[in-house]
Amino acid sequence: MRLDFFLPFLRRPPKGQPPRAPGALTRVAKKILPAALFSDDVKPGLLRRFWKKTGPTWLSSPVRRIIQSLCFIAFLGLFFHVCWPYSAQPLEKSGEWPSHYADELARKEVIAAEAFLIIDPLLSLSTALAAKAWVWSLVWAGVIVAVCVIFPRGFCGYICPLGTLIDCFDWAIGKRVTRFNVKHDGWWVNLKYYILLGTLIAAMFGVLLSGFVAAIPVVTRGLLFTLAPLQMGALRGWHQVPPLNAGHYVSLVLFFAVLAMGFWRPRFWCRYVCPSGAVFSVANFWRVTERKVESSCINCNKCVEICPFDAIKADFTTRTADCTLCQTCGGVCPTHAIKFVDRWDITDLKKENDPETHEIPLARRGFMAGALSSLALAFGVKSVFGASLAKTVPVRPPGSVPEEQFLQMCIRCGECFKACPNNVLQPMGFTQGLEGLWTPEVVANWSGCESSCNACGQVCPTGAIRALPLEEKKSARMGLAIINEKTCLPFAGREACQMCVDECTAAGYNAMEFIRVGVQTDDNGLPIDGSGFAAPVVLADKCVGCGLCQTRCHQINVKSKGLLQSTAIWVEAGEGKEDRLMSGSYIELRKNEASSAEGGSEKKTPGEKMYLPDFLK
Repeated sequence: MRLDFFLPFLRRPPKGQPPRAPGALTRVAKKILPAALFSDDVKPGLLRRFWKKTGPTWLSSPVRRIIQSLCFIAFLGLFFHVCWPYSAQPLEKSGEWPSHYADELARKEVIAAEAFLIIDPLLSLSTALAAKAWVWSLVWAGVIVAVCVIFPRGFCGYICPLGTLIDCFDWAIGKRVTRFNVKHDGWWVNLKYYILLGTLIAAMFGVLLSGFVAAIPVVTRGLLFTLAPLQMGALRGWHQVPPLNAGHYVSLVLFFAVLAMGFWRPRFWCRYVCPSGAVFSVANFWRVTERKVESSCINCNKCVEICPFDAIKADFTTRTADCTLCQTCGGVCPTHAIKFVDRWDITDLKKENDPETHEIPLARRGFMAGALSSLALAFGVKSVFGASLAKTVPVRPPGSVPEEQFLQMCIRCGECFKACPNNVLQPMGFTQGLEGLWTPEVVANWSGCESSCNACGQVCPTGAIRALPLEEKKSARMGLAIINEKTCLPFAGREACQMCVDECTAAGYNAMEFIRVGVQTDDNGLPIDGSGFAAPVVLADKCVGCGLCQTRCHQINVKSKGLLQSTAIWVEAGEGKEDRLMSGSYIELRKNEASSAEGGSEKKTPGEKMYLPDFLK
């Protein structure tokens, strides 16, 4: 088996030997494309001259660079186009709830919006360990690992969008600043394995750290907090961009720190730090192909200089755990000594450890430090989380699993924020401690949850937000709307107001109705016609906590008219106010509740299903 996809170095064949046979891809291309595009003996053709202008890595391995570019474009398309909800247009259907947001996402998802997230194996593995449950994306993670048995660590060399972004940074900025460069054989060489071990140990204790360090969440969240606001501001208006909190700044610092590692060495993150890459490095033990060096090697060092993953030893043989089969080295070898074949091919190979390599081995001390650090962080996060949870219960997206499992399954990738219309979902800061950082929260003062949208569950890669059909989503309670009778305009006797009721009715929930308050009486104690106000009350058995009522009250009565200091109606989560199931149907749950209520109706008083102010009960 031979997997040579690189563009070989042009040289005359030795006397008496035939020219090197072209690879399979070249043979196919020559049958389709004009002959002028290809090299003739040692004379470069148009294609080779073009690749030379693009840079040495493009000239050496154009197949890898083309695949890498296409994957990066696909990633950007999924993030900025498929997850852009505002191309949806509502349909006029009298008597039916709209479904335009859900329909539009389904139409655009030829490839799942979360495709790159579900093939990062560290995310699936750590989430399954943290939640002690099966995670559906483990199947796809297993598929990509299986593929990488043939193309060792090919995810890093060909697919990963963070690696491509780092390449762009190194090309544009990093290579121009050399004063911070470090040597390639420092203590950090095996750092990615220690981080991987620490991440998995923390997950075993229920603390999910992969969202902080795994490759795809890092780049997804980085684009979410840098370019996504620009897209929103340019296409929707800058008033639609939510304000930043402390969590945003922490994420931005981490994202730019990953890129800035390129000042130390090109692709420093990919070479030495990335724990997602470490998963593939471990999987390389089961590889069936690898890079081999023949005895014709002249020790010219060109392969070492161009290797983007530091996968070539000082003796020019291969660090098999680090090699991504990118084949860039093969294209610069002047003697054609490099080949990519099955691992059992031992034909005419170069002598190893000549010169001596002085490889830095994995250190037991490093593994112990990673394990102890992760344990300390896990218990520290748990203690901080326990204190903060008692103070605040955030309103989570519809279909979220129970809070404990939610925090163990949410990888903080930010995909749900991007797909959410009107930025209803926003990343938490530190109000719930470190464990709640970057997790999604419904911010109803900003916007309410659209009844026609189920995007957050559809793009969640781990099932922290269940992928519910739209009808199921409409029955999932996120929280319960609470009315402040002291400030609500009708209850306070200030003026008539029914905006919250109108919003609830327009959304199709019909979870609010009116009662008469402040009615005046005549001398005979009879109510005076037209006196008092119609005040809203919430029907707890119908309210799903979408927050549309809160949005309307805040935007009009607080921000626009200045009648209130804070909204008079808000959504609260917590026990008895929300439904969060790991599995099962929310529709069936609502039906069972309705049946139970009807069965005990003789014991109930009128209006008991409502949330009423204390003085009206």
